Amino acid sequence: MIIDFHTHIFPDDLAPKAKETLLRNINYRYEPTTDLTKKSLIDKMDQWGIDKSVVQTIITKKTQLEKTNLWAQSISDDRIIAFGGIFPHTDDYKKDIDFVCSLGFKGIKFHAEYQNFVIDDPKALRIYDYALDKGLIILHHAGEDHGMPPPYRSNPEKFAFIADRMKGGIIIAAHLGGHNMWNDVEKYLAGKNIYLDTSMGFEYYGKEQFLRILNIHGASRILFGSDSPWSNAKNEISAIKSLPINQTSKDMILGGNAKRILGINQI
Repeated sequence: MIIDFHTHIFPDDLAPKAKETLLRNINYRYEPTTDLTKKSLIDKMDQWGIDKSVVQTIITKKTQLEKTNLWAQSISDDRIIAFGGIFPHTDDYKKDIDFVCSLGFKGIKFHAEYQNFVIDDPKALRIYDYALDKGLIILHHAGEDHGMPPPYRSNPEKFAFIADRMKGGIIIAAHLGGHNMWNDVEKYLAGKNIYLDTSMGFEYYGKEQFLRILNIHGASRILFGSDSPWSNAKNEISAIKSLPINQTSKDMILGGNAKRILGINQI
Protein backbone atom coordinates (compact mmCIF):
# COMPACT_ATOMS: atom_id res chain seq x y z
CA MET A 1 0.00 0.00 0.00
CA ILE A 2 1.23 3.48 -0.92
CA ILE A 3 -0.08 6.37 1.17
CA ASP A 4 0.63 10.00 0.34
CA PHE A 5 0.58 11.65 3.76
CA HIS A 6 0.66 15.28 2.60
CA THR A 7 -1.79 16.58 -0.01
CA HIS A 8 -4.03 19.61 -0.48
CA ILE A 9 -7.41 20.10 -2.13
CA PHE A 10 -10.24 22.63 -1.87
CA PRO A 11 -14.01 22.57 -2.36
CA ASP A 12 -14.85 22.43 -6.06
CA ASP A 13 -16.30 25.95 -6.12
CA LEU A 14 -13.23 27.45 -4.41
CA ALA A 15 -10.48 25.44 -6.11
CA PRO A 16 -9.96 27.69 -9.19
CA LYS A 17 -9.59 30.85 -7.11
CA ALA A 18 -7.41 29.09 -4.52
CA LYS A 19 -5.16 27.72 -7.24
CA GLU A 20 -4.63 31.12 -8.84
CA THR A 21 -4.06 32.86 -5.51
CA LEU A 22 -1.52 30.29 -4.33
CA LEU A 23 0.32 30.28 -7.65
CA ARG A 24 0.51 34.07 -7.62
CA ASN A 25 1.87 34.02 -4.05
CA ILE A 26 4.75 31.77 -5.13
CA ASN A 27 5.29 33.72 -8.37
CA TYR A 28 4.18 30.68 -10.41
CA ARG A 29 7.24 28.77 -9.20
CA TYR A 30 5.58 25.34 -9.46
CA GLU A 31 3.44 23.62 -12.05
CA PRO A 32 0.55 22.09 -10.07
CA THR A 33 -0.16 18.43 -10.74
CA THR A 34 -3.91 18.72 -10.03
CA ASP A 35 -6.59 21.39 -10.29
CA LEU A 36 -6.89 21.23 -6.46
CA THR A 37 -10.17 19.30 -6.52
CA LYS A 38 -10.79 15.89 -4.98
CA LYS A 39 -11.56 14.30 -8.35
CA SER A 40 -8.32 15.55 -9.83
CA LEU A 41 -6.32 14.23 -6.87
CA ILE A 42 -7.93 10.79 -7.11
CA ASP A 43 -7.34 10.69 -10.87
CA LYS A 44 -3.61 11.20 -10.21
CA MET A 45 -3.66 8.63 -7.42
CA ASP A 46 -5.12 6.10 -9.86
CA GLN A 47 -2.51 6.93 -12.50
CA TRP A 48 0.41 6.70 -10.08
CA GLY A 49 -0.61 3.74 -7.93
CA ILE A 50 -1.37 5.63 -4.73
CA ASP A 51 -3.91 3.84 -2.56
CA LYS A 52 -4.77 6.61 -0.09
CA SER A 53 -4.02 10.29 0.38
CA VAL A 54 -4.11 12.32 3.57
CA VAL A 55 -5.56 15.78 2.89
CA GLN A 56 -4.15 18.49 5.12
CA THR A 57 -6.46 21.32 6.17
CA ILE A 58 -5.17 24.76 7.17
CA ILE A 59 -7.44 27.12 9.10
CA THR A 60 -6.33 30.75 8.92
CA LYS A 61 -9.29 32.38 10.70
CA LYS A 62 -11.26 31.39 13.77
CA THR A 63 -14.48 31.81 11.75
CA GLN A 64 -13.40 28.99 9.40
CA LEU A 65 -13.31 26.35 12.12
CA GLU A 66 -16.74 24.76 11.76
CA LYS A 67 -17.27 25.08 8.02
CA THR A 68 -13.79 23.92 7.03
CA ASN A 69 -13.79 20.93 9.35
CA LEU A 70 -17.25 19.85 8.25
CA TRP A 71 -16.10 20.04 4.62
CA ALA A 72 -13.00 17.99 5.45
CA GLN A 73 -15.21 15.39 7.11
CA SER A 74 -17.45 15.29 4.02
CA ILE A 75 -14.58 14.42 1.64
CA SER A 76 -13.27 11.55 3.76
CA ASP A 77 -13.83 8.07 2.32
CA ASP A 78 -11.93 4.90 1.48
CA ARG A 79 -9.36 6.83 -0.60
CA ILE A 80 -9.15 10.15 1.24
CA ILE A 81 -8.24 10.60 4.90
CA ALA A 82 -8.74 14.25 5.78
CA PHE A 83 -7.09 15.90 8.75
CA GLY A 84 -8.93 18.62 10.59
CA GLY A 85 -7.60 21.91 11.85
CA ILE A 86 -7.90 24.59 14.46
CA PHE A 87 -6.88 28.25 14.60
CA PRO A 88 -4.05 28.49 17.15
CA HIS A 89 -4.82 32.04 18.35
CA THR A 90 -7.58 31.13 20.76
CA ASP A 91 -8.17 30.39 24.41
CA ASP A 92 -10.90 27.95 23.35
CA TYR A 93 -8.41 25.43 22.02
CA LYS A 94 -9.77 22.59 24.15
CA LYS A 95 -13.30 23.18 22.87
CA ASP A 96 -12.02 23.42 19.30
CA ILE A 97 -9.95 20.26 19.56
CA ASP A 98 -12.90 18.44 21.11
CA PHE A 99 -14.97 19.51 18.09
CA VAL A 100 -12.32 18.15 15.73
CA CYS A 101 -12.29 14.86 17.64
CA SER A 102 -16.09 14.65 17.52
CA LEU A 103 -15.90 14.60 13.72
CA GLY A 104 -13.66 11.55 13.75
CA PHE A 105 -10.43 13.07 12.45
CA LYS A 106 -7.15 11.28 13.07
CA GLY A 107 -5.04 14.42 13.06
CA ILE A 108 -4.69 18.16 12.63
CA LYS A 109 -2.43 20.35 10.52
CA PHE A 110 -0.58 23.51 11.53
CA HIS A 111 1.22 25.98 9.27
CA ALA A 112 3.13 28.57 11.28
CA GLU A 113 3.51 30.97 8.36
CA TYR A 114 -0.11 31.04 7.23
CA GLN A 115 -1.38 30.94 10.81
CA ASN A 116 1.17 33.49 12.09
CA PHE A 117 2.49 31.76 15.20
CA VAL A 118 5.82 30.43 16.48
CA ILE A 119 5.78 26.67 16.88
CA ASP A 120 7.57 26.51 20.25
CA ASP A 121 5.62 29.32 21.89
CA PRO A 122 4.24 28.18 25.28
CA LYS A 123 0.68 28.83 24.09
CA ALA A 124 1.28 26.50 21.14
CA LEU A 125 2.81 23.83 23.36
CA ARG A 126 -0.30 23.62 25.50
CA ILE A 127 -2.37 23.09 22.35
CA TYR A 128 -0.11 20.23 21.25
CA ASP A 129 -0.26 18.65 24.70
CA TYR A 130 -4.05 18.61 24.69
CA ALA A 131 -4.32 17.41 21.07
CA LEU A 132 -1.83 14.61 21.62
CA ASP A 133 -3.58 13.61 24.83
CA LYS A 134 -6.79 13.28 22.79
CA GLY A 135 -5.01 10.90 20.42
CA LEU A 136 -4.61 13.28 17.48
CA ILE A 137 -1.62 13.21 15.14
CA ILE A 138 -0.11 16.67 14.57
CA LEU A 139 1.45 17.58 11.23
CA HIS A 140 3.41 20.83 10.91
CA HIS A 141 4.68 22.69 7.91
CA ALA A 142 8.43 22.90 8.51
CA GLY A 143 11.01 25.36 7.23
CA GLU A 144 10.79 27.85 4.41
CA ASP A 145 7.63 28.58 2.46
CA HIS A 146 8.19 30.12 -0.94
CA GLY A 147 4.95 32.05 -0.67
CA MET A 148 5.93 33.79 2.57
CA PRO A 149 8.80 36.12 3.53
CA PRO A 150 11.51 35.25 6.06
CA PRO A 151 12.24 35.02 8.93
CA TYR A 152 10.38 31.72 9.21
CA ARG A 153 8.57 30.64 12.36
CA SER A 154 9.52 26.95 12.26
CA ASN A 155 12.94 25.37 12.00
CA PRO A 156 14.68 22.11 12.96
CA GLU A 157 15.95 23.48 16.29
CA LYS A 158 12.43 24.41 17.35
CA PHE A 159 11.12 20.99 16.35
CA ALA A 160 13.94 19.35 18.30
CA PHE A 161 12.88 21.32 21.38
CA ILE A 162 9.27 20.20 20.91
CA ALA A 163 10.32 16.57 20.39
CA ASP A 164 12.39 16.59 23.58
CA ARG A 165 9.47 17.76 25.73
CA MET A 166 6.83 15.45 24.24
CA LYS A 167 5.37 12.95 26.69
CA GLY A 168 3.82 10.82 23.96
CA GLY A 169 1.87 10.99 20.74
CA ILE A 170 2.91 11.69 17.18
CA ILE A 171 4.14 14.95 15.69
CA ILE A 172 5.23 15.13 12.06
CA ALA A 173 7.55 17.80 10.64
CA ALA A 174 6.86 18.10 6.92
CA HIS A 175 9.44 18.66 4.19
CA LEU A 176 11.91 16.28 5.86
CA GLY A 177 12.01 18.42 8.99
CA GLY A 178 12.50 21.84 7.42
CA HIS A 179 12.34 22.92 3.79
CA ASN A 180 15.70 24.26 2.67
CA MET A 181 17.08 23.73 6.19
CA TRP A 182 18.27 20.14 5.83
CA ASN A 183 21.77 20.72 7.14
CA ASP A 184 20.13 21.81 10.39
CA VAL A 185 17.86 18.76 10.24
CA GLU A 186 21.00 16.61 10.20
CA LYS A 187 22.53 18.66 13.03
CA TYR A 188 19.58 19.12 15.38
CA LEU A 189 16.55 17.00 14.48
CA ALA A 190 17.53 13.66 12.97
CA GLY A 191 17.18 10.91 15.55
CA LYS A 192 14.66 12.79 17.70
CA ASN A 193 11.22 11.47 18.70
CA ILE A 194 9.43 12.99 15.72
CA TYR A 195 8.23 11.84 12.32
CA LEU A 196 9.39 13.46 9.08
CA ASP A 197 7.52 13.45 5.78
CA THR A 198 9.28 13.60 2.42
CA SER A 199 7.11 16.31 0.81
CA MET A 200 8.61 18.70 -1.74
CA GLY A 201 11.42 16.27 -1.70
CA PHE A 202 14.20 14.82 -3.75
CA GLU A 203 14.43 17.60 -6.32
CA TYR A 204 15.49 19.82 -3.42
CA TYR A 205 17.40 17.82 -0.81
CA GLY A 206 18.71 15.10 -3.09
CA LYS A 207 19.26 11.41 -2.41
CA GLU A 208 22.61 11.69 -0.64
CA GLN A 209 21.31 14.07 2.01
CA PHE A 210 18.12 12.06 2.40
CA LEU A 211 20.18 8.92 3.00
CA ARG A 212 22.29 10.66 5.64
CA ILE A 213 19.14 11.77 7.48
CA LEU A 214 17.58 8.32 7.04
CA ASN A 215 20.66 6.65 8.47
CA ILE A 216 20.36 8.72 11.67
CA HIS A 217 16.59 8.93 11.95
CA GLY A 218 15.57 5.45 10.86
CA ALA A 219 13.02 4.36 8.26
CA SER A 220 10.31 3.70 10.87
CA ARG A 221 9.68 7.44 11.38
CA ILE A 222 9.69 8.68 7.80
CA LEU A 223 6.48 9.08 5.78
CA PHE A 224 6.07 9.50 2.05
CA GLY A 225 4.32 12.76 1.24
CA SER A 226 4.19 14.84 -1.92
CA ASP A 227 2.59 18.16 -0.91
CA SER A 228 0.33 17.63 -3.93
CA PRO A 229 -0.33 19.56 -6.09
CA TRP A 230 3.00 21.35 -5.60
CA SER A 231 5.22 18.32 -6.15
CA ASN A 232 4.97 15.34 -8.47
CA ALA A 233 4.10 12.27 -6.41
CA LYS A 234 5.02 9.91 -9.24
CA ASN A 235 8.57 11.23 -9.30
CA GLU A 236 8.83 11.14 -5.52
CA ILE A 237 7.71 7.49 -5.42
CA SER A 238 10.24 6.59 -8.12
CA ALA A 239 13.00 8.31 -6.15
CA ILE A 240 12.17 6.34 -3.00
CA LYS A 241 11.97 3.07 -4.91
CA SER A 242 15.41 3.72 -6.44
CA LEU A 243 17.17 4.32 -3.11
CA PRO A 244 19.96 1.88 -2.17
CA ILE A 245 18.09 0.63 0.90
CA ASN A 246 16.30 -2.63 1.61
CA GLN A 247 12.74 -3.27 0.45
CA THR A 248 11.40 -3.36 3.99
CA SER A 249 12.55 0.22 4.56
CA LYS A 250 11.05 1.36 1.25
CA ASP A 251 7.73 -0.26 2.12
CA MET A 252 7.71 1.40 5.53
CA ILE A 253 8.33 4.84 4.06
CA LEU A 254 5.85 4.49 1.18
CA GLY A 255 2.96 3.29 3.30
CA GLY A 256 3.73 0.95 6.15
CA ASN A 257 4.46 3.66 8.69
CA ALA A 258 1.37 5.60 7.65
CA LYS A 259 -0.80 2.48 8.02
CA ARG A 260 0.53 1.96 11.53
CA ILE A 261 0.03 5.48 12.88
CA LEU A 262 -3.34 5.93 11.12
CA GLY A 263 -4.60 2.59 12.41
CA ILE A 264 -5.32 1.18 8.94
CA ASN A 265 -5.77 -2.59 9.12
CA GLN A 266 -6.21 -3.26 5.40
CA ILE A 267 -3.60 -5.63 4.01
